[in-house]
Amino acid sequence: MRKLLVAIAFAVVSVPAFGQQAEGFDQSVNRWLHSNRGENYPRFTPDQVCGIADNIIAYQNEDGGWPKNLDMMSRLDRDSVVAALKPRSRRSTLDNSATHAQVEYLCEAYRTTGEERFRDAALRGMEYILGTQYPNGGWRGWDADAITFNDDVMYGVLSLWLEIIYAKPRFAWVDPAFRERIRASWDRGLDLVLRCQWVRDGVRTVWAQQYDHGTLQPVKARSYELPGLVAGESANIVMLLMRIRKPSPEVVEAVKAAVAWFDANKITGKRIVTVAVPEGLPEDRSVKKDRRMVDDPDAAPIWARYYELGGDRFFLCTREGVKVYSLAEMPAERRSGYSWFGDWGSKVLKKYPSWLAKVEKQAARKK
Repeated sequence: MRKLLVAIAFAVVSVPAFGQQAEGFDQSVNRWLHSNRGENYPRFTPDQVCGIADNIIAYQNEDGGWPKNLDMMSRLDRDSVVAALKPRSRRSTLDNSATHAQVEYLCEAYRTTGEERFRDAALRGMEYILGTQYPNGGWRGWDADAITFNDDVMYGVLSLWLEIIYAKPRFAWVDPAFRERIRASWDRGLDLVLRCQWVRDGVRTVWAQQYDHGTLQPVKARSYELPGLVAGESANIVMLLMRIRKPSPEVVEAVKAAVAWFDANKITGKRIVTVAVPEGLPEDRSVKKDRRMVDDPDAAPIWARYYELGGDRFFLCTREGVKVYSLAEMPAERRSGYSWFGDWGSKVLKKYPSWLAKVEKQAARKK
């Protein structure tokens, strides 16, 4: 069994950008810890760039992708970590920020160090992403073979592609021919995003979690992931569309409609609080914290995780797939263990005025 990092001479590079790059692994780290692995294990620090990058390469699968829910900054024996996974969990995926986060990190590592092994591994990762795009322009997640916006699968890939197309510094080395392949993939993906924006009574709204590959109708994934509009992933999609330098009329209309939806569906005068319950909740003594929605006239706007397709009423869902319409109705474990509400739309509403002014200025120049 080969020991990861034994005999690896890794440089310590002081680059502020790598602190932000390492944040891309946060979701996987949280899942890692949630799987009862504990927190007491050796980890790289963000400035140990070559060590982290070599670690990432060690976990890369033969197909060029990466499994999800692994701590890319852990200093553990790779073979032991992988051997402890179920076979299904060893597969490459785009779920939970897997693969596109690793590609971004490796590209920054190559830009900083010039080590060609980082570039080569990043290219293999890009090839994996290109090869797993469906003819309709989408990518699937982990739980359902469907076009997946959940866990930012579509956003994560298209955000990476846009950075490469615009030749941002960490991607400046990508050759023109390869960049054109990515541009073609981006075009198909963007077209699908626009087609998936949910239309109700002739009015565009936002996006659902998953869509059927053929019909483009919202579908369920796990039992508690019922078809519905999602505020979190939709907010990221809108932010992505607002990064397009010269948006088409279709993109402009998509953004305007989504912003109108976020504005109309914000929850005001309410706040979510987490309350410690050391003795456990009466309904489940193993749950040591509770979440509640309380009145607060000064609270910033929040949005629900899910909204119904037919009328924008927000809902929550039990593990058994039963809809409820308030935190108080949720079983204790799901009430406290899931982000049912968040401030996701705030960044959209904050960015929109400056974006709109820029777009209107561009339109005026064309006249």
